[in-house]
Amino acid sequence: MVLLFQTSDDHGDGNGHGMASARASVESALRMAGGFDAREIEIAVLGPYIVLDGFVLRKEDVERAAEIAGQVVGREYVHCRILLRLPEGQ
Repeated sequence: MVLLFQTSDDHGDGNGHGMASARASVESALRMAGGFDAREIEIAVLGPYIVLDGFVLRKEDVERAAEIAGQVVGREYVHCRILLRLPEGQ
């Protein structure tokens, strides 16, 4: 189960704590998700958006990370800038 968060700038007490908690929730959801390695994914907040940066080994992992973040904050508030990294030796 993934909790949805309100993503407006005026969430919570107006000090950005709502987006900070949304960021922490996305990070936690990515780390706990099974089936892929999220250790090289960084999560940032840019205004009302969650930005995913970093590297994964498979295209499916890019899609999975964006899907998980979208379940937390809403897909329209996720900017995914994750890149594919070839395994060493290839």
